[in-house]
Amino acid sequence: MIFCITQSRVCYISVLLSKINQYLPSPVVFKKPLIIQNPSFTTLRLRSFSSFIDNPKAISFTESTTPSNSLVTNRFSISAQREAQDVLFYYLRFTRNFEFMDAEHISRNSPNFIHNLLSKIESEQGPTYSLSKFLRCRPINEFEPFFESLGLSPSEYSSLLPQNLLFLTDDHMLLNNFHVLCNYGIPRVKIGRMYKEATGIFRYEDGVMDLKLRAYEELGLSRSTVIKLVSCCPLLLVGSVSKEVIGVIDKLKILGIESDWIRGSLSGKMSYNWNRMIDIMDFLDKVGFTDEQQGILFRKNPAILTEGSTMNIHVLIARLLKSGLKLNDIFSLIMQNPQILAGKCAKNLWQAVRFLSKIGTEIGDMTKIIATHTRLLASHSWKAPGTIMKKMEFKKDHLQQILKEDPLKLISLASKCKTSSASKHMEKGTFLLKLGYLENSDEMEKALRNFRGRGDELQERFDCLVRAGLDSHEVSNMVKRSPQVLNQTKDMIEKKINFLRNCLHYPVEFLVASPSYLHCNMERVKLRFTMYVWLLEKGMTKPKALSTIYSCSDDRFVKHFVNIHPNGPSVWESLNASSASRLKKLATSDVNLAHQGNQEMVQVKPK
Repeated sequence: MIFCITQSRVCYISVLLSKINQYLPSPVVFKKPLIIQNPSFTTLRLRSFSSFIDNPKAISFTESTTPSNSLVTNRFSISAQREAQDVLFYYLRFTRNFEFMDAEHISRNSPNFIHNLLSKIESEQGPTYSLSKFLRCRPINEFEPFFESLGLSPSEYSSLLPQNLLFLTDDHMLLNNFHVLCNYGIPRVKIGRMYKEATGIFRYEDGVMDLKLRAYEELGLSRSTVIKLVSCCPLLLVGSVSKEVIGVIDKLKILGIESDWIRGSLSGKMSYNWNRMIDIMDFLDKVGFTDEQQGILFRKNPAILTEGSTMNIHVLIARLLKSGLKLNDIFSLIMQNPQILAGKCAKNLWQAVRFLSKIGTEIGDMTKIIATHTRLLASHSWKAPGTIMKKMEFKKDHLQQILKEDPLKLISLASKCKTSSASKHMEKGTFLLKLGYLENSDEMEKALRNFRGRGDELQERFDCLVRAGLDSHEVSNMVKRSPQVLNQTKDMIEKKINFLRNCLHYPVEFLVASPSYLHCNMERVKLRFTMYVWLLEKGMTKPKALSTIYSCSDDRFVKHFVNIHPNGPSVWESLNASSASRLKKLATSDVNLAHQGNQEMVQVKPK
């Protein structure tokens, strides 16, 4: 009777799985009928199978040899990993009765766990069959894939694993508070950091977490702002509403800044000190900055408030005042270069002022140099004057003379990095500031790596797109989404735009929605578009979006644009041959021109 009940249950699950498979990217396919046998007669080939007999404990992978905080090695094929994800999903959903969204997210976002799970089985009959039997024989520690799916690496969550629990559903408080955060709108991948930094908030009784979240909304913050706030600063959910946050919000309102402005100024990769923010605003008040001036300053560069150091700002303004600048001059200087109050820039600039002061620079000259080279002075740290004089065998008088004749030369000698690289970095940074990036922000650091070339070269390529007929605001948004657009020469960008207009007959506005066209190889686009036009003339295809033609893989293009006509393969081969021949002729002509140029140089070389 038990066997009959089991068979009927298996039939029901098989039907249910077949329906669910329609919505999954890689459905589980059972090569053989799934028949439940008596577990005592079921065998499963495992590595170190004898240890499984001797020590029948739940499987745990926290001591795996897979390196933490690194990409999972491609030891297993993508199809095997997808099958393992499907098996884990079905196990969590139907065996362990997880909610659909929980099972789906855990199974799709725990690559280290999946990798280690696959390493425990022999896949002679396929990962699906072997893993299904494996999970029936041995329970897993469900907290491991759960924490990994929340954005934590194995090394981070190993110390957070409960000592006496294996099943996630046994920790009701954790799951309840987790679901409250998810339902409120906090991304699951950010909840891991919240658990790591404020584990206690996941022990709240029913309704407590929701009340704490609503309390911040009552301060006048929108839900999206509260989400960003608590995901960046989870300790705000500990205890009552933070008085420091209330103080910052109230002060921002006085400065004419909306409460939700803070949302765009926070980064999930950083920690924030709300007391320090209040200290910065109070200090600027005492120095003499008006509410209007502070509001303009913070809007222009939020990092001054969120990342600034009260001590560095205090020392910088004091040294600038001592150097002869008036408060209004300092305000103008800061408004033109707001980044000098954020991060290390403030410290670098007051070090530069101290350096100029120690070598005896006159107040008038110092003021002029600071006003003219503010950005460069704040870009890098400075050596002590004694170090320069000892190394170069200079005296103060000599340094002052260099300063008057060529300030950039002195900056090159005194800075701790090479001026050429610093100037290049500065020029690129200047261009990125024009695009709307914030100085010293995570996005700026990432952009400095992604954009290639000097600032003047990037500006030239940017202007090329504007001259082609695009709005500068549209170009800014386009290159932010796709920095590779500006990583080509101006001539190449112009050629691709001309081909788009004159040969493909597309308007230049097409690039705003599909900037990836500018990344493509010109010859590849020509070949594919020629083949597509030939198919249109034969009536074998319908009009397609240009992005569909140039962005698909070679195999997909051959399948959908070549093989659909009997003569398609021969026409495609002929097009490729003519293209290769044309490229070969161009290469040969280039070589001949280079050889001819070398011969001419030899002839004119003096004897």
